[in-house]
Amino acid sequence: MRKRLVRALAAFLILGGALLAHVVGAGPAPSHGDDSVVAPDGTGQFKSIQEAINAAPQTNTASAPWTIRVRPGTYHELVYVQREKHFVRLVGDDPNRTTVSFGLYASIPAPDGKPIGTFHTPTVWIDADDFAVENLTIANSSIRVGQALALRVDGDRVSFRNCRFLGWQDTILANRGRQYFSGCTIAGAVDFIFGGATSFFDRCEITCTGDGYITAASTPAGQAFGFVFSHCTIGAEGAGTKTYLGRPWRPYANVVFLNSTLSDAVRPSGWHNWNKPDAEKTARFSEFGNTGPGASRSQRVPWESPLSEPEAASITPLRVLGGPDGWNPERSPR
Repeated sequence: MRKRLVRALAAFLILGGALLAHVVGAGPAPSHGDDSVVAPDGTGQFKSIQEAINAAPQTNTASAPWTIRVRPGTYHELVYVQREKHFVRLVGDDPNRTTVSFGLYASIPAPDGKPIGTFHTPTVWIDADDFAVENLTIANSSIRVGQALALRVDGDRVSFRNCRFLGWQDTILANRGRQYFSGCTIAGAVDFIFGGATSFFDRCEITCTGDGYITAASTPAGQAFGFVFSHCTIGAEGAGTKTYLGRPWRPYANVVFLNSTLSDAVRPSGWHNWNKPDAEKTARFSEFGNTGPGASRSQRVPWESPLSEPEAASITPLRVLGGPDGWNPERSPR
């Protein structure tokens, strides 16, 4: 019963714009290369991102994706990308001027009076496979109130390029599937990149806004990779901030930091066992080729998993994300 009530609340908040999309969809025609345009001032076909997604067709293909252009502005809305909306691109002009933001957090009561819980708080929730987001900021405006997602991803082959993700605790839930983050900025304090997906973070800027843990992976047993950070920068907002690279949400958590720059915000021990000594035997936390004051491994936990140079060199986006279908996000814009 409680799940049905929470879903009813989400449907009301997120999908209520479907009918309105048909009404406002008669706005100015999109510019060349865009299939629809969202603009808060009414100069596009839609005023909200959700309306544009609701109106996107469900017959898109890899060779003919549907592009939604998001004009600069701040969109105060929840966005849910239905599973049927595959091969859709959500493209902003500038992440510094184009933001979608909302403020749900885990302890907000659902219709039955119980907390909605962490998983129902994302500002943007992507259920579709083959979805792409570019040049946008996705934020959860609830700061220091506990778990509050900016992004939840359940889709496979989902890519993010030149995006910003802003939150405090649990900023990004990469729940399942494969995701590619390229040139993105991710900010948070506690477990702010977490989940069981396979995700590759390529040349991203990771900003710790308070003491905590960057990752909390729940990688399933037998899954080759969890979170891979390659050529990233780990920094902090404010002097004295201290963080762990990660802790195991589930026993087989898998996180790798490669060729990245680690500031002195990274604690000398590097990793935390979440007070689960048994997880030290199963978690796979690795580093290779990192530089910066936080990269010294002289005081790292003894249960960190070593990587040889050939092993580290083999950890590429194609190997991590390729899977049985050979997905190569570096080659494909989707």
